[in-house]
Amino acid sequence: MATFFGEVVVAPSRAGVDDEEEWAEGAGEEAPEDREIRRELEKKREINILWTLEPGAPTEGSAGETFACSKFIVAIGHNAASFLSCFILDSVHWEVVGVLKLWNEWCRTTNTTNVFPTDSFCLFYRLISDPTVLLCQCSCYVAEDQQFQWLEKVFGCMQKEGLQVTILSTCPVADYKTQESTLTLPSPFLKALKTKEFKEPICCPLLEQPNIVRDLPAAVLSYCQVWQIPAVLYQCYTDVIKLDTVTVEAFKPLLSSKILKSLVKDVSESTKNLKKLLTTNETHNNIYI
Repeated sequence: MATFFGEVVVAPSRAGVDDEEEWAEGAGEEAPEDREIRRELEKKREINILWTLEPGAPTEGSAGETFACSKFIVAIGHNAASFLSCFILDSVHWEVVGVLKLWNEWCRTTNTTNVFPTDSFCLFYRLISDPTVLLCQCSCYVAEDQQFQWLEKVFGCMQKEGLQVTILSTCPVADYKTQESTLTLPSPFLKALKTKEFKEPICCPLLEQPNIVRDLPAAVLSYCQVWQIPAVLYQCYTDVIKLDTVTVEAFKPLLSSKILKSLVKDVSESTKNLKKLLTTNETHNNIYI
């Protein structure tokens, strides 16, 4: 079945379904061993946040009562996380206040806050001068069945009144639907998608129909839409799948946005830090090859 822009969709089929249903009906209840295995797997896939209430004193689960949050910046993926590391974060103005722990078939988060750009991690930072400003670097893969947990555990700790969310992510340029050839597109490039409540100017063109976003970025934006939270997603389309200087720097137009403008470090120094970060990461990867 063909839909817009030549996308091919497999037609549904019930071949073999009736036989499977008859087998399931005759099989009766789930065996105790299978039930125990399923419970253990579900428990292993649970997501937990360790909030650091005091230096060196992590607390698993919720930090108790919800805390005030005026700005929440979420970077999803290695390139987006590296952009925040180089242009926003530093040890003088930010402190780590939380670590998210998860496991699935494609990812296992690291146990340390001293991470490399290609590590799997999800860290939360707080601006020391304004504790209502939170930032999240999420470089781990969050599976579909874990995305709702991620949203409930993260946003469940925040007061939603007065909250504004900014999401940064990347995806392959091949996913971008256009009538033109993707070979002529000036990759990488930014597109934006926002909730109805977000009224501020955006830093790049809006994402055109029939394009869609997927995975955790889509889940976060949808959550904000449901809860009527002003939110904007900046998605970078790139033809490089690994950590890449050009892709990281494609987010630089966002430094002039209202939410990031007051948080920017020295840009010239940040560019040097980016090159140093990538060099350190390459050296780290070569050691473990």
